[in-house]
Amino acid sequence: MSGTVLVLGGRSEIGLAVAKRLVSGDARRFVLAARPGADLAGEVAALREAGAETVATADFDADDLAAHGAFLEKVAADHGPLDVVVLAFGILGDQERAESDAAHAAAIVHTDYVAQVGVLTHAANLLRAQGHGRLVVFSSVAGVRVRRANYVYGSAKAGLDGFASGLADALHGSGVHLLLVRPGFVIGRMTEGMAPAPFSSTPDQVADATVAALRRGRGVVWVPGVLRPVFFAMRLLPRAIWRRMPR
Repeated sequence: MSGTVLVLGGRSEIGLAVAKRLVSGDARRFVLAARPGADLAGEVAALREAGAETVATADFDADDLAAHGAFLEKVAADHGPLDVVVLAFGILGDQERAESDAAHAAAIVHTDYVAQVGVLTHAANLLRAQGHGRLVVFSSVAGVRVRRANYVYGSAKAGLDGFASGLADALHGSGVHLLLVRPGFVIGRMTEGMAPAPFSSTPDQVADATVAALRRGRGVVWVPGVLRPVFFAMRLLPRAIWRRMPR
């Protein structure tokens, strides 16, 4: 592995865990990008302790679509060619609020789908121009079949999953590879206070599976793997039963 690892969502538990595991390979240069004003001291220290040669930080507002292209070009110009771009930003939002507050529903979809589409398009073009690179996209089983209990977040993940799948096909033969990660419920800061769902995982478990799949050149990975057959079966459930399924 050569080049720089860029983590978009530098405070993300999963994003940091992925970065730390890439240090154990031969990745040495990292850029952690997060919202302006975010304190990344702990994340920077963790990567340096893991053995990273350089760890830079950058201000990144995912919802500012117009700034995406210039931001990525500056990171590449300042820190060399990008080898891995990890999209680790997103929001869970409040489903109950989103059902009555259209602005909140739109904000969830904007960050979890629209902003991801914008970044991925710019990043894919940049990596194509380089002739190499890898993209890591975090979808969710919530988007495989959208549930009534979290349909706003799930719909955004469904859109992202479809976009990333199509982009992966469009990148075939370009030297750029896209890995689509479909985790189930992840026990972490984003889901604090929520009851874990069956087949839950931790950020470290998601990162282990993600980096293993990245190194093997896989296109899709489910975390944990048992969720793939489980959701194949769930697609067959009658809608009257499905609408009563919990988050």
